[in-house]
Parts: sequence; C-alpha cells; structure tokens
Amino acid sequence: MPASATSRLTSYAIRRRRLPWLLTGGRGAAIGAIALVIVLMVGLLWQSAPVIRHSGLDYLIGGEWFYRLERFGILPMIYGSAVVSLVALLLAVPLGLATAVLMSEYLPPRLRLAAKTAVELLAGIPSVVYGLLGVLWLREWMQDRLEPFDPISGDSLLTAGVLLGVMVLPTVTTLADDALRGVSGRQRAAARGLGLTRAETILGVVLPQARAGLVAAVLLGLGRAVGETIAVFLVVGRQDNQLPGSPWDLEPWIQPGQTLTSKLGGAETFIAWGDPLHWSAIAGLAAVLLLGTVVINLAAHLLRGRPAAASA
Repeated sequence: MPASATSRLTSYAIRRRRLPWLLTGGRGAAIGAIALVIVLMVGLLWQSAPVIRHSGLDYLIGGEWFYRLERFGILPMIYGSAVVSLVALLLAVPLGLATAVLMSEYLPPRLRLAAKTAVELLAGIPSVVYGLLGVLWLREWMQDRLEPFDPISGDSLLTAGVLLGVMVLPTVTTLADDALRGVSGRQRAAARGLGLTRAETILGVVLPQARAGLVAAVLLGLGRAVGETIAVFLVVGRQDNQLPGSPWDLEPWIQPGQTLTSKLGGAETFIAWGDPLHWSAIAGLAAVLLLGTVVINLAAHLLRGRPAAASA
C-alpha cells in the first residue's frame, strides 16, 4: 500500500477514535449549560418567594415601585422592556432582512464575503461602545427631532429602542443571510428555468423556504434586545413608574423610562442587599428576565433546527 494511503488511513482511524470523546464532551457541556440555567432559575424563584407572598399578583401587574414604602410593582419595567424591544425590531427587521436578501441573492461571492465579514464585526462590538455613542450623539439627536413634542430630555424609551435597533441589526442580518443561503441552489435554478424572474424567485421560492430560519433570526435579535443592559442603562433615563394612560398612549415612549435590565444594572441592586424584602423584589426581576430570554432563545433555536423545506 502506498505511503500516502497508509497515512490517510491512520489519520482516519485517529479521527474515529477522537470522535466519541468529542461527542461526549459536547453533550456534557450542553447538559451542564442546561443544568446551570435550571439552577439559576430555581435559585431566583426561591429568593423571590418573599416578595410574592408580600405583594401577590400585584408584583407582576402593579404600577408602583417605591421600595421605601415596600411597594413593588414591576409592570412599568416590563412595559419599558417591551417598548424598547419593539422599537428595536421595527428598525432592525426590515433593514436586516433587506440587507440579507441583497447579500445572499445579488452580491457576487467575494463582495458578499466582505459584506458578511463587516456585518459580523459590527455584531461583535461591545455594547458599552454603542452605549457611549448613544450618550455622545444619539440622545441629543433624538431630543432635537422630538422637540415639537417637548420631551424632558433625550434619554427616553424611544432613544433606547433606536440604539438597540442599531445593535440588533447585525445579528438579524447575519442570521437571516445564513437562513437564505440554506435554501438549495437547485430550487433557485428550477424556478428560473420555469421562467420566473430573480425577484419572483426570491419572493415565491427562497423566502418561503427560509421562513423558519428568518423567524429564528428575528427571535434571536429580540433575545439580545430584551437582555441588553449597559447600552439601555446609559440612554433610557431610568425613571420608575412610567406607564401609559391607555394602550394607545405613546407619551411614555418619549419620556425617561425603566426596563428590567436598567433596573438590575443600577445602584438599587446594591441598596437592596441589606433588606430581605427589597432583595427578593430584585431577584424577582432577574427571574422574569431570565425566563423571558430563555423562552425566546429556545423558540429561536428550535426554529433554526427545522429544515428549510419544513417552513414551506
């Protein structure tokens, strides 16, 4: 047998022996991560039990947070998190999907690779850098644009949502591009062979086939938006008890507000440590945030695991 063939067989045998160890290690790491999340959730729920006994359902639907008076209602923070995440998705999803279609369907391979690399580099920028850019530029720009509505300052839920939209955009774009590239080139060729234009092929074949992956991209972007702390903390204003008078009242959007993450990232977390009930309320915030992000990310990963054809 030639030496090159013997070398290839030896290399193959070594890889075969290593593969079970790699699989075992991967399964172990996955199980460990799941166990850690479960332990964290159980621990946070256990620590939040006192405030649930104290406030009951008002802890989740109450609109007042005054820790000195032992009033703990987290609905304004849930509302703030929902608003900034919604604004972020309204900005990031259309732009991200359009950019992904451009990269996947129109750019030549070399230019697509350069664009993909640039987008992924943007996704890797630390959130504190985005937050500082928001402090230095975005909040003043937002205040100038909203001057007819007489906002208190440039720090607002809307400003935080716009900043999050910029941060989430690279994530949505690169994941949507992966989903589009997962559609078989044969389906594109078959559609073009039937006389469809490139635009008709994208709208009628590629996008429906990639639907599950595109929804997963949006959900993963939402997961990042909900869990972002530093950037939101710097531009949201951190004003407690901001709730609209009605579901259609947008006034709180242009005023300083509070989110789950900005409350957890503030000084009150340290103040609460000396008061068991106050600390229990902070732990409850963390439990709600962890549960929300776990559900969002789990749904996204389940969708990403579906084959492209299953979304048709």
